[in-house]
Amino acid sequence: MTTRRGPEEEAEELDGGPGLAYMPFVVMDDLLDKLKLLNYDKDFLIELKMKPLSRHYFAIATNPGEQFFLFTSLAAWLIRKSGRNMEAPQEYDDPNSTISSILDHLRQLGVAVDFPPSRLKTGCGEHAIFVLDRLADFALKASMFAWRKPAYPAEDTGGDDGDVEDEAELTLDKVEEEMMADYDDDDDEEEENILHLDDLKDLTKSQGDAWPDEILHSNTTSEEWRLELERVLPQLKVTIRSDNRDWRSHIEQMNEHRGKINETLTFTQKQLDSLHTEISRSLEKIHSREKYLNGQLDPLLQEYRNLQNLAAESREQYRQVSGSLVEKSHELAQISDELDRVKHEMEERGSSMTDGTPLVNIRKGLTRVKQEITAMDVRIGVVEQKLLQAKLKDKTNMQRDMNAPVYNNMDMGLF
Repeated sequence: MTTRRGPEEEAEELDGGPGLAYMPFVVMDDLLDKLKLLNYDKDFLIELKMKPLSRHYFAIATNPGEQFFLFTSLAAWLIRKSGRNMEAPQEYDDPNSTISSILDHLRQLGVAVDFPPSRLKTGCGEHAIFVLDRLADFALKASMFAWRKPAYPAEDTGGDDGDVEDEAELTLDKVEEEMMADYDDDDDEEEENILHLDDLKDLTKSQGDAWPDEILHSNTTSEEWRLELERVLPQLKVTIRSDNRDWRSHIEQMNEHRGKINETLTFTQKQLDSLHTEISRSLEKIHSREKYLNGQLDPLLQEYRNLQNLAAESREQYRQVSGSLVEKSHELAQISDELDRVKHEMEERGSSMTDGTPLVNIRKGLTRVKQEITAMDVRIGVVEQKLLQAKLKDKTNMQRDMNAPVYNNMDMGLF
């Protein structure tokens, strides 16, 4: 099945061709045939006490409430026919849950659902027909339904074409004889009720050939004659049955029809000629009015063309100016950013010049440097003192060492 989109999918309808808009009617017709094969009129409609569906019931929106209830009920019945369990929906059930349950069963049967559930709330349209058609297919499969092959009558292909034509002629002759026999029987039945003069002659012959010698006088009154005349009047008619196979009657009918056609053609020809004359006059008037209007509108049309050209040139200039305006806007944005940065730096410098924090910091730094210089002087003094002590110690040791050998040498010389 080719799913047709609703009013929101007109672009998809254009892709499928102009006949796609009528596809729901075709699918609905097939769906109704499938429902008849499933005996829905006995198993479904009798329970709901509803009339049989029309061939375009779900294709056209008529009564949304009734159509939605019938759609959900029919879908639940088809699901049960497919061998699955689903309770029949009630009138006050939540429509969203009912639609979700139907679509869940449809997905479990292996059908891809590529449309939102809200499309089924109307109870009609291509999506509702699609759901019911697919469920009907599964119900037919579950009921083991199968189409039987058509049984064609055996044809006798033997014999020549001439024999076939002879048999056809014999068949036609036989039919004509039967029709003539029926026609003769009808004539006989009608002739039985008709009084003939020959019957009177036979009546006189049966009574004898002798005529009465005396004049007979009737004892019947005029009232009795009138009643008898009224009784036998329907039988005193003459019927002339025309033979439809008589070529003379056909010629008379053709001549009669030809006369009527000629009379009608003469009258119609006059009307057509007058109509042609009026149309020709109207066309001439239209052509003259058209020429007059063209002559009057030529200056305006020329002015309109000139204005169009000016508008095109103006649009081109506007496009060029717009391009340069964009470039200038970018430059302005860059300059504005640079100006903001310079302003920020100037504000920082101005605030630093008016603020006494740097002087305080300088004083603190000087104090800290002085303290460090004092500490360094102390350390230098300590180091100098240590160095002086070391030098004195070294000098003392040197003198002791220098004096020690002299005494030794003197001792050695004395001894």
